[in-house]
Amino acid sequence: MKYIYDLHKTMLSRNLILVYEGEFTQEITKSVLAMAERNMDSMGEESSIKRKVFNVMVECLQNIVKHSDDFNPLSAKRNAAIFIIGKEDDRYVVTSGNPVDTEAKESLIERIDEINHLDKEGLKAKYKEIIKSNSLSNKGGAGLGFVDMARKSGQKLEYDFEDMGEGFHFFSLTTTILRL
Repeated sequence: MKYIYDLHKTMLSRNLILVYEGEFTQEITKSVLAMAERNMDSMGEESSIKRKVFNVMVECLQNIVKHSDDFNPLSAKRNAAIFIIGKEDDRYVVTSGNPVDTEAKESLIERIDEINHLDKEGLKAKYKEIIKSNSLSNKGGAGLGFVDMARKSGQKLEYDFEDMGEGFHFFSLTTTILRL
């Protein structure tokens, strides 16, 4: 049972206010968002900051839900995802992680790197370009999520991929929202 205390200490030391790991559905997503909102309300967070954090959380969670149907539900290794939100003095840190295949990995690297090279005006132009093209991917998205996260946070998107074997990678995405 010591691991519970160790986990608790880790969460406190890293200022984690919400961690969810497992299956993500629309219903679970709504619950996670509601819990995070209650936590921010109880801390007396400013509404402008809450909106930014909430927007980033929604985009992260939608990405997880969209991509979770790519995997066999009987395979916990490929179906599990994680969502974490932490608060430090001057920032919120929203992190998500989920398995992706190699093809998705390459596409994600290309898209995020492109977004990270844009300044504020470039992000605005990219957003308008995507809206005007009005094209949906086979996952139902238009590619606005990462652009919107970068715009709302005003920060570069951080990401990493850990090899899971069998052509799968664990995609971790971190977005920082400053509380200024």
